[in-house]
Amino acid sequence: MPTPLILASRSEGRATLLRQAGVPFETVAAAVDEAAVKAAMLAEAAPPRDIADTLADLKARRVAARRPGALVLGADQVLVSAGELYDKPRDLEEAADQLRRLRGATHELLSAAVVYEDDRPVWRHIGRARLTMRRFTDAFLEGYLARHRESLLATVGGYHLEDGGAQLFSRVEGDYFSVLGLPLLELLGFLRTRGVCPE
Repeated sequence: MPTPLILASRSEGRATLLRQAGVPFETVAAAVDEAAVKAAMLAEAAPPRDIADTLADLKARRVAARRPGALVLGADQVLVSAGELYDKPRDLEEAADQLRRLRGATHELLSAAVVYEDDRPVWRHIGRARLTMRRFTDAFLEGYLARHRESLLATVGGYHLEDGGAQLFSRVEGDYFSVLGLPLLELLGFLRTRGVCPE
C-alpha cells in the first residue's frame, strides 16, 4: 500500500490541483505564524526564495511530527515586485491597491514545495513564473473587483489567473501550476518514485 500523502495546508487551490491530478491525499492544517516568520526573515534581508522555502518547510515539518510514516507536503508562495514582497490583501481596498501597484509592471511568483517523511525533508522544489500585468483602466479594475470580491483575499496579489485573472495580464512566463501555488509536475514526478502515483 502506498505511503499516504498529507497536504499541510488549508489552501483549497492546492487541494484542487492535487484532486484534479488524481493524487490521493488528506489535509491536515499546519499551525505556523507565517507573518512572524516572514517579518523575521525580511529583517535579516533573506531572499524571497528562502522565505517561500522556509515557510513550506515549517508547515511540512510541523505536521510530519504528528504523522510518522506519512509523506507530508508543505507549500508556500511569495510574490515579488520591484524588490517588495506582497502578502494576501486584508480587504478589497488593499486588493485594489496591490493591483494598481502591479499594473503595467512585471512581478515574480515563487512557489515552494517541501515533502517531509518523519523528521526529515526528502524532496523540495521552487517553481517560478514571471507575470506582466497590462495597463488596464480604473474602470476595468472596479468591475474586476466587483465580480470577484472576497475570493481575491485568498491569494497574494489579489488575483486568480484561472478565474478571470487572466484578463489582467499581457504576458505570463514560466510554470503555470506554480502560478496556481504548487509546482505540480515536479511534485508528481517525485510522488511516482514513492508509489503515491502510478508510473
